[in-house]
Amino acid sequence: MKQVTLLFLFFCFYLIPVHAQLRTYHNPVIPEDMADPCIIRIDDKYYAAGTSSEWAPFYPMYVSTDLINWTQTGHIFDTQPEWTLSSFWAPELFYHKNKLYAYYTARNKEGVSYIGVATTDDPQKPFTDHGQMLAWGTEAIDAFILEDNGELYISWKAYGLDKRPIELLGCRLSKDGLKLDGEPFSLLVDDENIGMEGQHWIKLGDYYYILYSIGGCCGPGSDYQVYCARSKNLQGPYEKYAGNPILHGDGLGVLSCGHGTVTTTPDGRMYYLYHAYLTNEGFYGGRQVMLQELYKGNDNWIHFKDGNTVQLIQPMPFENTKQKPVNNFRDNFNADKLSVKWTWNYPYSTINTKVGNGELILSGVPKDNNNGTALCIRPTSPYYTYQTKVTNSNNSLKGLTMYGDVQNYLAFGAMDNKLVVKAIKDGEEQLLFTDILPTELPYLKIQVNKGTKCNFFWSEDGKQWQKVQLSSTMNMSYLVRWDRVARPGLIHAGAENEPARFNHFYYMNE
Repeated sequence: MKQVTLLFLFFCFYLIPVHAQLRTYHNPVIPEDMADPCIIRIDDKYYAAGTSSEWAPFYPMYVSTDLINWTQTGHIFDTQPEWTLSSFWAPELFYHKNKLYAYYTARNKEGVSYIGVATTDDPQKPFTDHGQMLAWGTEAIDAFILEDNGELYISWKAYGLDKRPIELLGCRLSKDGLKLDGEPFSLLVDDENIGMEGQHWIKLGDYYYILYSIGGCCGPGSDYQVYCARSKNLQGPYEKYAGNPILHGDGLGVLSCGHGTVTTTPDGRMYYLYHAYLTNEGFYGGRQVMLQELYKGNDNWIHFKDGNTVQLIQPMPFENTKQKPVNNFRDNFNADKLSVKWTWNYPYSTINTKVGNGELILSGVPKDNNNGTALCIRPTSPYYTYQTKVTNSNNSLKGLTMYGDVQNYLAFGAMDNKLVVKAIKDGEEQLLFTDILPTELPYLKIQVNKGTKCNFFWSEDGKQWQKVQLSSTMNMSYLVRWDRVARPGLIHAGAENEPARFNHFYYMNE
């Protein structure tokens, strides 16, 4: 039996009787590493997107009809916008005149984070990019759009890299929403030096409200919390709520929480979609997507319905809805293109793939003399196994990986007639195991426990598995990057004309 913490965080929901399941749901509603989620309702469907950081494709998109069960449909961008370099953060969706807008943060070619905008007529198809539309100071991030009395306004975080207080700034937009139209103005100043970002700007009754996040966003020491401020005038001044924070982690099941946006149901109820880290081994799922109901109280402040602490078990938003279990992932490579679940670490290598007829051919061209191309998925549990079969033989490394970035990853596979396990840490390689390849075309499997502890297995037939005996157990917690966690997947390292070939990839939660 797994630890009590894991049972509480991941399986207690499924021990609830069926009639109770119909009345409650369990957070996270998207159990994947997808920070800074945004949400919007168009007719009877909800759409969500989130940060992709240094992984391509860019900004995963999801759809739901009940706020609880979500399906990934694709990405805002399948290819990188021309003006960008890296760091794809905090997309914000906005629906206006039958067109869906995506305002997003990325680094430009000079390495400065600014805001771009893209549009689509169909939320389930890629967007058309309109380029960089807001460059302000040394950094401008976390866009949000408010429509008020027929005018469009954008807000963003400014001065985060300067030796002065952070501010949330605002400015009127042009009628088409593609450029600034006027002079920026200040909404809120971080006069407490506690951080200020990820804002949602909303008009309710006589007041304009800003929900925003304070504290550290990322990593095991993060302490994100949600604050609230209000004003009767759009441009302020804004009064901060004396009872802040209005939402924070409890330190037991949830580490920190924030950077979300609000949507409404057809009957006018409000829900906040945000990210949070789970505690203990749950941390290695990354910043996962949570949902919680809020309301405007009689005191004219916004509150969360279950108090100011994140609650993992919540009342179901709609009757006769049942939360579906988290799916495993199986890809037999029979489609003519990659599944939308696949991601790759684009700053470090180009990636070449060919899929179809039950086979994936994987290779890449490393940048700056880096030596690996990885194709990965987001884990949905800290306990899982994943496997593949290598279907060709050459001198390149072909197999499975646990991947942080090009300087920090684990590789297990066949290479030059050998079976190898190696760990790369800060660019330095440590060979953990090597032996003569026991079979020319091996099945390979990695078992992950607590998000960081890995066991390795090989097989001739995919049924009888032999464990690889390492001299020491590796703790893979070092693979966590400052803003993202490691991902399981497939790897090729070697010459482009010596690709890796695989006939399946199975990921199974335990």
